[in-house]
Amino acid sequence: MALPACAARALGPPLQPERRAPARTTCPRRHSRVEAELAASRPGSVAASVLAGPPRGVSRGFNSQPLLDEPPKASSSLAGAARTSLFALLPRSRRRRMHDLRRRWDLGSLCRALLTRGLAALGHSLKHVLGAIFSKIFGPLASVGNMDEKSNKLLLALVMLFLFAVIVLQYVCPGTECQLLRLQAFSSPMPDPYRSEDESSARFVPRYNFSRGDLLRKVDFDIKGDDLIVFLHIQKTGGTTFGRHLVRNIQLEQPCECRVGQKKCTCHRPGKRETWLFSRFSTGWSCGLHADWTELTSCVPAVVDGKRDARLRPSRNFHYITILRDPVSRYLSEWRHVQRGATWKASLHVCDGRPPTSEELPSCYTGDDWSGCPLKEFMDCPYNLANNRQVRMLSDLTLVGCYNLSVMPEKQRNKVLLESAKSNLKHMAFFGLTEFQRKTQYLFEKTFNMNFISPFTQYNTTRASSVEINEEIQKRIEGLNFLDMELYSYAKDLFLQRYQFMRQKEHQEARQKRQEQRKFLKGRFLQTHFQSQGQSQNPSQNLSQNPNLNANQNVTQNLIQNLTQHSSQNSSHKENRESQKQSAGQEQSDGNTSNGTNDYIGSVEKWR
Repeated sequence: MALPACAARALGPPLQPERRAPARTTCPRRHSRVEAELAASRPGSVAASVLAGPPRGVSRGFNSQPLLDEPPKASSSLAGAARTSLFALLPRSRRRRMHDLRRRWDLGSLCRALLTRGLAALGHSLKHVLGAIFSKIFGPLASVGNMDEKSNKLLLALVMLFLFAVIVLQYVCPGTECQLLRLQAFSSPMPDPYRSEDESSARFVPRYNFSRGDLLRKVDFDIKGDDLIVFLHIQKTGGTTFGRHLVRNIQLEQPCECRVGQKKCTCHRPGKRETWLFSRFSTGWSCGLHADWTELTSCVPAVVDGKRDARLRPSRNFHYITILRDPVSRYLSEWRHVQRGATWKASLHVCDGRPPTSEELPSCYTGDDWSGCPLKEFMDCPYNLANNRQVRMLSDLTLVGCYNLSVMPEKQRNKVLLESAKSNLKHMAFFGLTEFQRKTQYLFEKTFNMNFISPFTQYNTTRASSVEINEEIQKRIEGLNFLDMELYSYAKDLFLQRYQFMRQKEHQEARQKRQEQRKFLKGRFLQTHFQSQGQSQNPSQNLSQNPNLNANQNVTQNLIQNLTQHSSQNSSHKENRESQKQSAGQEQSDGNTSNGTNDYIGSVEKWR
């Protein structure tokens, strides 16, 4: 159809598409508006669907506005021809995108409509169900037909609160091992003290017989005096965590001063500029990196007292403490640490006044470190100090000629080292186990009479636990650390026996305290009873000068007379029972009764 001359002059020369880029107008905004009007003129286009509004069942948002201005209902043939010519000039990719957008709009509208109708039906059904439940529970107070707007809002709020609680519970406790859902927390107010951290029963069968002195560890630590706690830090036993507890987590009159960004803390005695703790985080590695028993016992007195003459040094008590760990886990943890580049080259290994020679202690690697070494290579090195490290660091190496392996046979050397490590461990002021953090905290507090601020945390997931090994490798590691395996078995037995002994002692003291309280309350009751009885029998004494004193004397005399008669009766019964040759258990019970009577008499004498 040919256009009139006036229309042709108004439109100007026809637009010709370029070879490389589509034709555009001089103004991008005007071009985009023309494209939108051109797309809206076509029936079923995206713009037409936008202008027509959302489909039936889908409501507009509260702030939704039409995306484009509505086109005029009637358009001239001139405008239609112009739009048709402009739409034909659009590239094929643009037209394809417009068609895809139209299909997506239709599919999204359908989905929104279905979702809206489904939610409306679900809410309606839920309303009827909850209304029926309320009607059954509250009777005439609530019914489905008479639920007003306020009831609907309250019901909706309850439902939303329930759904929110379910979502939060699933987020906080995704598994079945959530601590909040364990019924054991509600069954008993106090946990079983004889339950270990791994939820297995700690009532084990002892393998070793220890004396009362070995089990009762009570150190009279005088922090204001000259006593000193020395921490022997064995590699990969959790000593870093325990060392931080010592300087940051103990309730003290003068806490340690720990500055931000510094590992070392200042732990001075109250009123003195002298430390009470010799450890990595208080004095640093003053005796060498991870100094062992042989180094510490010869180095600590000289470092603490300096160049002071030995005769002028104060009589200090050095209380040695340490932490042990399962040998297999400790060995794997050290291997992973060496893989990351750890060497511990700064360790001095001083024994008998000198460090070992390169022939006595060869190196397992030739470079700067042993990073990236496989586990097999780590186990194959015969000079690896990781083998039986805990026995070597707790024993007195001067007994076996230090690191000189030619002094005595290997079998005899291992026996001497193991016995020395057991003896030193048993006579230490305190030692703990990495696998029992809470029990370690409890025994330390009872031993030194020092309380921690926050409880210890048991970490069951470590770098060693992430290493998967088969049974063959585990047996080989146990064979390489056979001395450590024997020492750990000994230490675990002693540790758990000490824990049970201290718990039983604590229960006995608490029971004895309750008995004393009952005796005191019973004596007060008897005193009040006889005092009131004596005042009723002797009313004339109330007019005397000291009525309370006289009444108390009469009450005391009556109470002593009654208790004496009771004790004489008990003694006569005891003689009769002895004559009849009855059991010793009954004699013991009568003796306890007479002792209790004597306690009452003594308490009354104190009240006089």
